[in-house]
Amino acid sequence: MYNFDKIIDRKNSKSVKWDFTKDVFGTDDVLPMWVADMDFPAPEEVIKAMKERVEHGIFGYTKPTKLTAEIIQNWLARRHNWKIQAKEVTYSPGIVTALGTAILAYTERGDHIVIQPPVYHPFFEMVKKNDRQLLYNNLSLHNGRYEINFDDLENKLADERAKLFILCSPHNPSGRVWSKEELTKIITLCVKHNVIIVSDEIHSDILLFDNHHTPIASIPYEHEVKIITCIAPSKTFNIAGLQASALIIQNDSLRRRFVEVQRSQGLTSLNIFAVTAMEAAYQYGGNWLDELITYLEQNVLFVKSYLEKHFPEIKVIIPEASYLIWLDIRELGINDEEVRKLLLRKGKLALESGSKYGEPGEGFLRINVGCPKSTLEEGMKRLVSAFS
Repeated sequence: MYNFDKIIDRKNSKSVKWDFTKDVFGTDDVLPMWVADMDFPAPEEVIKAMKERVEHGIFGYTKPTKLTAEIIQNWLARRHNWKIQAKEVTYSPGIVTALGTAILAYTERGDHIVIQPPVYHPFFEMVKKNDRQLLYNNLSLHNGRYEINFDDLENKLADERAKLFILCSPHNPSGRVWSKEELTKIITLCVKHNVIIVSDEIHSDILLFDNHHTPIASIPYEHEVKIITCIAPSKTFNIAGLQASALIIQNDSLRRRFVEVQRSQGLTSLNIFAVTAMEAAYQYGGNWLDELITYLEQNVLFVKSYLEKHFPEIKVIIPEASYLIWLDIRELGINDEEVRKLLLRKGKLALESGSKYGEPGEGFLRINVGCPKSTLEEGMKRLVSAFS
């Protein structure tokens, strides 16, 4: 039903990915396959809802309604078998904004926050910019799959200043989907040491190769668990520019505290188009998403087979979720600065360096395969050309 092969010219659309490469990479003569948005149009149902809202012609103050929360309830129940109450849902313009709010709501200056590098780089930024300290529970790569060092995690959580643990589930940049058993261990340790969990689950809808995502807050546990779950339709339906995300906070006092801090920042609602798109995407976007996932799986397999044939020194970490692939280039034996020069000057390709995701990311690259097959083929040719 959907044509993901269609090329859409995104230049001159104020796209961060396509129009601001010179600001980020120093040149615009590159194929951008870096920032995490896709080159596919949003589902037609979302576009239709947006058009109808525009044609109404009045764009006054707005806010999500009970229906918005019920739509999110139904989505989580259908896609993740997670039953929540409408009152547990609140909203934020974006998940990075929500992370900043959570840090201010649940910690004080100088408190410690645990993260798991290599991990989404705003985790580092939001902690540091809010005068908190980072504790690193570095992930370990074994046989092409990242694993958690639970002994080290407990050591970090046991720190008396540790107040918050930010989980990336599924993991960005590796695409790892954490098992129910792993998530239960995390819960056990955080309950033991009275640490609040903030779980970024923005990639949880894009599940590849029959992998199953378990929302960490959906796991039954004998003691009360303090969890803030962050979700959004932005990555799933390629509507990140609309700034719409939701939080499920089941603990009443945690939810009240989060909303209080939001209000102190003047964040009281989503914009009218964010609400419109969120509702339409979660109500009507399921079929589009199913076909997208099939297309992305083929793109992932293409990258794997292409590099195995043309440049086997680059190892592909097969993602279990998302449209991002983590490439292991350590066998090349060159530093990040040289990698950057070769990609930009020789390959004419803009990718994100692994060191952006913390020290354990050195020697890796992140590539976005949420694009038409022809774009991906060109990207692979440029990647190989850069290092040949």
